[in-house]
Amino acid sequence: MLYYLFQYLDKVMDVPGAGVFQYITFRSSLALLLSLLLSTIYGKRIISFLSRQQVGETVRELGLAGQNEKAGTPTMGGIIIIFATLVPVFLFSKLHNIYIVLLIVTTLWMGIIGFIDDYIKIFKKDKQGLKGIFKVFGQVGLGVIVGSVLYFSPAVTVRTDTGKRDIFRPTTETVINQASLEEKSTATTIPFFKNNEFDYAEVLAWTGDGYEKWAWLIFIPVVVFIVTAVSNGANLTDGIDGLAAGTSAVSVFALMIFTFVSGNIIFSNYLNIMYIPNSGEMTVFIASFLGALIGFLWYNSYPASVFMGDTGSLTIGGIIAVLAIAVRKEMLIPLFCGIFLVENFSVVLQVSFFKYTKKRFGEGRRIFLMAPLHHHYQKKGYHESKIVTRFWVVAIMLAILSIVTLKLR
Repeated sequence: MLYYLFQYLDKVMDVPGAGVFQYITFRSSLALLLSLLLSTIYGKRIISFLSRQQVGETVRELGLAGQNEKAGTPTMGGIIIIFATLVPVFLFSKLHNIYIVLLIVTTLWMGIIGFIDDYIKIFKKDKQGLKGIFKVFGQVGLGVIVGSVLYFSPAVTVRTDTGKRDIFRPTTETVINQASLEEKSTATTIPFFKNNEFDYAEVLAWTGDGYEKWAWLIFIPVVVFIVTAVSNGANLTDGIDGLAAGTSAVSVFALMIFTFVSGNIIFSNYLNIMYIPNSGEMTVFIASFLGALIGFLWYNSYPASVFMGDTGSLTIGGIIAVLAIAVRKEMLIPLFCGIFLVENFSVVLQVSFFKYTKKRFGEGRRIFLMAPLHHHYQKKGYHESKIVTRFWVVAIMLAILSIVTLKLR
């Protein structure tokens, strides 16, 4: 909203200094600072409110050290993240931007699903929460919406020609020519390869001429799968104090760099990567989201004063998935979201191996002492703060490696 006010002051009233709001870097900095302040200052008030409403965590008997002490700790803290993210976004971003609209819808959609799940667990005293089928249905629904908008909306275009250009002194003619190359495309980025673009439509090339118009049959299901997988991965990672928020903040920072360079015609030319018009505006959203995650850690670090609950974890996963897809970096998700991937796989492997051995030998056997993976290390006697710190270090290394792919091909 402030963006439009200052745009008016600059263009109509010619107020000196008002034009600074046109710069994404300036608005992103303000969004980051405001979200940090909101999550740290108002976060305490939200936690106090949750405590008064007796929104406490119900702890299962897992036989883990320090687990019983967590009983009664306020949950649904994801409300802090959502609140601290959306307020700066509404103030500083271009609300007519299609990517910003998609991210706002994603935040509210996944936040509502997570809130319902937490509500059932806490107030209905049902530890299972929202039935898995309804949770998946909600994730699939969001994936269909996101995939359809990205595929059919005329506002979503890319520049697929990534040849060498006048990148240091781009003339007006150069910019116009580059703009003319923008088109609808289902192309994405393949990391570590030169000429690293892959078009989902090519999967249907065997069907003959005109196969491009059926590319949505591949693209939308891929989006649905990614949204569902990443949101569930974030949900599984949220098991000990500070783990999900910290590792997510690292992933989001990497995405902010990808988004900024992909939405900037100069940097995308220099790095010889896909230019995505108007996507740079997502940097404002990401900065706000990053500030909210870091601010949330103020209260969620060991020993946690609040847990994010599914309200937070499902929302975090959904946002990260949509950001990666929008900036055409979804194939890098296994890298910069490597912690989510490992946590997910540890559960899948544990359950699959247990069922297989039970069928084969009559009794179930386990690969890990407990799944997800962070509980395995807790069972081995590691303190949860040490586990979290080491997972953060791994997440940072993976994020750096993913950023390096911009030049490493």
